Amino acid sequence: MASSQADQISAASATSATSASLSSSSSTASTASSKSRSSAPEVGADEGIAAERSVSVGIIGVGNMGGGIAQNLLSKGWRVYVHDIDRAKTEQLASLGAHVVNVPSELARTCQTLIIAVVDATQVEAVLTKPSPSAPSLLSQLGAEHTVMLCPTIAPKDVIGFADLLNQQGVGVIDAPMSGGPVRAQQGRMSLMTACPKPLWNNHLPLLSAMADPVFFISERVGDGAKTKLINNLLAGINLVASAELLSMAEKIGLDLNTTLNVIESSSGQSWAGSDRMRRAIGGDPRELPPLAHMTLLEKDTRMALEMGQEAGYSGPLGASAVQTFKDASASGLAHCDDAAMLAHLRNFKA
Repeated sequence: MASSQADQISAASATSATSASLSSSSSTASTASSKSRSSAPEVGADEGIAAERSVSVGIIGVGNMGGGIAQNLLSKGWRVYVHDIDRAKTEQLASLGAHVVNVPSELARTCQTLIIAVVDATQVEAVLTKPSPSAPSLLSQLGAEHTVMLCPTIAPKDVIGFADLLNQQGVGVIDAPMSGGPVRAQQGRMSLMTACPKPLWNNHLPLLSAMADPVFFISERVGDGAKTKLINNLLAGINLVASAELLSMAEKIGLDLNTTLNVIESSSGQSWAGSDRMRRAIGGDPRELPPLAHMTLLEKDTRMALEMGQEAGYSGPLGASAVQTFKDASASGLAHCDDAAMLAHLRNFKA
């Protein structure tokens, strides 16, 4: 299997796997993901999975996505250790069989593979380098026997920086941003965009495949997973803004929103982000929805994607507009609302 090929491991069909992630935002993406499927090594053998499950997995950050990953792995028989500053989250997982640790560095003694699923680069840095009053930093306790999976959506340069820190101590690093939302994380149907040395990827394939479907192998260059995720999320953000704008227009000219969205979902205007968010938004006041993804997350992700392009000398017209729209929506009081509240923001938009 050529290392330059974007490999995909999936137990489902190409169509269903693609629709399970934000990368299904267009028919072009769906076709591309089907073509990227490879004849990867078998990972479903009972003995191989059983051997891998005997390895303890630590998860730091068990919010919407990290908590979903933990629930999924526990349901499949993996031994899972968890840490989060929110004790309520870890106690809930403990009732499902997870082992709770009080400080991140404890995971170095109990787990060979650590999944970091916090929100941003500042939190990743704190997890790795900040000692607690009673314990050393996690980074100081890690060595060649450990692998760290970096799952947050952060800038590629930050992924590379953290990987350098970890590599200096012999730690393996898998750049593995995730997409698909907490429900798919719980089901093991989110997508992972992975980048790391291929031998390391092969060694962790049973775990990666238990966590996600599809799993994409982007390249052997750490940072390329983060780049791919930002490209994906900028497109998702553009699609979400566009969907909210056009449904606001549809409402203004007297169209029924359910009927309009039904048409869009069966026609050329369909997008995963638009369907997922707008289907929830039109059922009531989108500002009152339980947040599955806060407005600030796509505000952050679209901004980082725009900056990534600008650093490479590229700036298109739609990205900048989406970034500004998310910034304005957050500033208007929707920062901690579900991002489906973009519909509420654009209903009364005036240029």
